[in-house]
Amino acid sequence: MDLNNIHTGKNISLNGHTILIGLMADPIRHSMSPTMHNNAFAKLGLNYAYLCFEIDNQKLPKAIDAIRTLDMRGSNISMPNKQKVIPYLDRLDESAELCQAVNTIVNDHGILTGYTTDGIGFMQSLKDEGLDITGQKMVLTGAGGAGTPIAMQAAIEGVKEIALFNIDDDKWENAVRNVKIINEKTGAHATLHHLEDQADFKKELASCDIYVDATGVGMKPLEDMTLVEDPTWFHQDMIVYDTVYAPRETKLMQVAKQAGVDHVFNGLGMMLEQGAAAFKLWTGQDMPVEYIRNLLFKEED
Repeated sequence: MDLNNIHTGKNISLNGHTILIGLMADPIRHSMSPTMHNNAFAKLGLNYAYLCFEIDNQKLPKAIDAIRTLDMRGSNISMPNKQKVIPYLDRLDESAELCQAVNTIVNDHGILTGYTTDGIGFMQSLKDEGLDITGQKMVLTGAGGAGTPIAMQAAIEGVKEIALFNIDDDKWENAVRNVKIINEKTGAHATLHHLEDQADFKKELASCDIYVDATGVGMKPLEDMTLVEDPTWFHQDMIVYDTVYAPRETKLMQVAKQAGVDHVFNGLGMMLEQGAAAFKLWTGQDMPVEYIRNLLFKEED
């Protein structure tokens, strides 16, 4: 079954009053967001349409102008644009300002406001599974547009300790900033580590309750790669969470399952819940979450 072709059985009537919402990212054709939002619109009888646009950093300025020009209601923003988009917006909400990352734009008569719903979606997806990480230790790889809101929201909601790993690249300064903000403005304690130090990485994993990979490793064109290749680095009574959801089972998830880890997840739950928050911002209505969950998580025939 091709999940991108799931439909409700109801026709979405496109006409002169249809309101357009987009998703701007690169790569993008794997995205489940059109399936999620268009089915939710149809279920609620809303005259909206959600389309993907393959937009990289170079195309981003003109794409954001198009939101105003075409009077789109807004757009989701994904890699590699979550931070690069900020200078082209008029306003940021508090969470987006704190994270310096945006995954949702709302257009109010030409005024573009950026929001971040990724962290909320991540934490809610764990709650949906009956998991509470309050007071626990997290190891997080990645300090970009996904890793930053995850770190911030986890800290706000009571995670006790966050060991943040990143390579020494253009996101390193962002990682430094994230740790500083968490330590100054939340009750969590954050530390920053070089991902190149594999001995340190292994040590921190051994003592954590949840490992979250918020990098693009495991997603096309890196689908055969994982930051943790040795199953012995994991322990059974932990959570392993890969924010990638295409492929449905990433290399990281395979390694975690080999280790007998109790709770192994891809990013579908996070995608669903962050989408529900964005849906509310655009339409003012609650997404029919359980209905959409049944579509997205339906097993292949």
